[in-house]
Amino acid sequence: MRAMRAMRAEGFGGYQDLKLTDIPSPSLSEGRVLVRMTAAGVTPLDYTILSGQYPMAKAPLVLGNEGAGIVEGGGTAEYPKGARVMFTGPYGVLENGTLSELVAVEKEHLYLVPDNVDDAAAAGLPVAYLTSLLVLKAAGFQAGKTVLAPAIGGSVGNATTQLARALGAKHAMSTTTSHAKAAEARERGFSEVIDLSEEGLAEGVRRLTDGYGADLVVDGRRTDPERSARNSGAGWESHHIGICGEQEDNH
Repeated sequence: MRAMRAMRAEGFGGYQDLKLTDIPSPSLSEGRVLVRMTAAGVTPLDYTILSGQYPMAKAPLVLGNEGAGIVEGGGTAEYPKGARVMFTGPYGVLENGTLSELVAVEKEHLYLVPDNVDDAAAAGLPVAYLTSLLVLKAAGFQAGKTVLAPAIGGSVGNATTQLARALGAKHAMSTTTSHAKAAEARERGFSEVIDLSEEGLAEGVRRLTDGYGADLVVDGRRTDPERSARNSGAGWESHHIGICGEQEDNH
C-alpha cells in the first residue's frame, strides 16, 4: 500500500501533538470515492479535538473536517475521475480527515465545485455555509427579515451575514470587538458590522435598523445566545449553534 503525507494528531494535548508524517493511503470501499486533496478547511472543531475536548475523537487522527479536491479513483457518472469536488462529514472527527494527500469520501458527502469557485474557497464552504444555510431555513428566514449574526471574524458569523444578505435580508448585521476587524469588514463590503469597542450591541442594532431590532439572531459563539437576542430588540428569535466541548470565540 502506498504511503502519503498527512498532518496527524498523535495525541490531543495541544498543537505540539500535531505532526507531519507518512501514513498508508486510504483504500477504496463500497460507496466511496478517492479524492486527491487540493485544499483543506480549518475550523474551530479542529482546535476542540486537538485540545482533547471532543470525547468521540480518538488519537492518532488526521484532522480536517472539510476540503476540496479532484476525484482520482472510484468515480461515478455524477462524480467522474477528474471532477472537482468539495465535502464535509465525519472526516477529521471519527475517521482520518482532509489534512492529507488523499481521502476516501462517501459519495453522498460530495458536491461538485462550480467553475467560478477556486479550490481554496471551496474548501472553506461546506461547514460554515451549510451550517448557516440550514439554520436560516430552520428559522423560517424570508427575504425582508432582519438578521443579526455576531462575530464577523468567525466562520459562522461571517457566512450567515453573507447568506442572509444574498437571500434578501433587509438588514444582515454582525459584530466585532476589534476596531481593526470592523474597518477590514467595511473594506470587504460588510456595511452593517457593529464595532463593540465603540458602542453597545443594543445601540448598534437600533442605529442600523432605525430602532426596529432583529427578527433572527444566529449565534455560533461560546456565549449566552439569549443575551444577544434580548439586546437585539424587536420580536427576535434566537438560534444557537454549537458542538460538544469548548469553542474559541472569534469576535
